[in-house]
Amino acid sequence: MLDTGIPIPSVGRTYSSNRHIRLSDMDPQGRLRLDAVARFLQDVAIDDVQATGWGMPAHLWFVRRIRLDVLQPFLEDREVELTTWCSGVAAIAAGRRWSMAGDRGGRIEVDSVWIHLDADANPARIEDFGVYAEAAGGRPVSTKLDLPDPPSGADRIPWALRAADVDLHGHLNNAVYWQAVEELLPLLGVDPRRPLRGELDYRRPIDLGEAIELAPFDDDGAGVLAIVANGSEVRAVARLGR
Repeated sequence: MLDTGIPIPSVGRTYSSNRHIRLSDMDPQGRLRLDAVARFLQDVAIDDVQATGWGMPAHLWFVRRIRLDVLQPFLEDREVELTTWCSGVAAIAAGRRWSMAGDRGGRIEVDSVWIHLDADANPARIEDFGVYAEAAGGRPVSTKLDLPDPPSGADRIPWALRAADVDLHGHLNNAVYWQAVEELLPLLGVDPRRPLRGELDYRRPIDLGEAIELAPFDDDGAGVLAIVANGSEVRAVARLGR
């Protein structure tokens, strides 16, 4: 289970960095958008693994599951401090936690699971977590996905992909999935200016040129969004609630 309550470890490696919140990161009311949050998280994680030698080209990391607990939305904050560390271990995966604090009281806690691939993009066992092991404290993580498929009668909304959505790996970038969430916040019944929990399961990559539809639906009072490719293939599912 993803756990955003895991505290910053007192021993083991942590990595911290600051980011300025720019105009392109904010909605029209000045709130830090969820896709900008995802981009900050991704960038800091990459900085961390590149600094330790656990990044490209020898190691590739693809997010499998993520949970964002927006405890205090970033409404007037213009700078954020991020601290990240390894929150768990598995044979071919690892957990990564982030803690985000804004200069005006914003606070977001995040936990996630990432699949480990080798330089040829094949799943690769991790025999020794090296500098990351101590912070993880032996906590296990699972790559199992939890979020539901859309019901057969769920509405479908076409969603156009852009060339700028695709990154170096040739697939839709992680942060772009949260742009779809931002697009449908009103339909999902979510007020992003209040505390919320956002979860996203990444099932399979999305490529430029695929026909993508967004399928919003309700799941026991939570707003859920499935991202569907080519009419029937659920590639990702997000759930948002209080």
